[in-house]
Amino acid sequence: MSRKWATAGFHIGASALSVLWLLPIVLVLVTSTRSFDDIAANGLGSLPHSFTLDGFRQAWVDGGQERALINSMLVSVPTVLLSLLLASMAAFALSRYELPLRRTLLLLMLGGNLLPPQILLIPVSKLTEMLGLYDSLYALIGVQVGFGVGFYVFVLQGFMRAIPAEIQQAAVIDGASPWQIYRRIIMPLARPALAALCALSFTWIFNDLLWAITVLRTDSQMPITASLLNLQGQYVSMWNVIAAGSVIAAAPTVIVFLRFQRHFVTGLNLGAVK
Repeated sequence: MSRKWATAGFHIGASALSVLWLLPIVLVLVTSTRSFDDIAANGLGSLPHSFTLDGFRQAWVDGGQERALINSMLVSVPTVLLSLLLASMAAFALSRYELPLRRTLLLLMLGGNLLPPQILLIPVSKLTEMLGLYDSLYALIGVQVGFGVGFYVFVLQGFMRAIPAEIQQAAVIDGASPWQIYRRIIMPLARPALAALCALSFTWIFNDLLWAITVLRTDSQMPITASLLNLQGQYVSMWNVIAAGSVIAAAPTVIVFLRFQRHFVTGLNLGAVK
């Protein structure tokens, strides 16, 4: 009997937490489809008396969300691909070969991610100015790659290190080169870890605001997160437009997570076992 009550209590508590977590999301979705007159007349928390997609049009066209979303994709996609390519190569070398100072290199890469980004804002901004990259998407891509590779190497190294050495030894006997071992054996076996990191890194990079406003200045170069600040300043009391802009900004990360959900869960399970 006590076990049944414990199970019932768990389900009730989990349901209550789920409702509390979903409530703000539902509120944003409902608000984005209401008209400004409806919100002004009945209040933000009232039941909707209208349905319109005009808020999305205003956010997309008048609010500059279209250009901002393109900028975010131009930064996020190349950054994820380049970061995982460099990290996988480094992790392969550090996990499959006895390199000198291997542990020291791993600790340095991990330690770089422990530094608070706030203390690096001015040095990074000055460095991009010296290199002539300030206020360009290339600067933001370089910053995101530089600060993300260390963590990705640390994670991938753990996965690749757990791959049995006999597989690599058999490939060497068959005459495979290190590049062939990396491309045809290690990378396919590390696919769950790569997929999990792909989903996480895309979410982190796409949702980043701090580095964007540090190395960018022109509104036409700003990503979607920075454009939301401008949207809030432009449409101060038009909550339907602001909510629509938030939905537009959140849609790509939701799509990526749903696309990689199966691989993401598999990667987490493998990481828990290892």
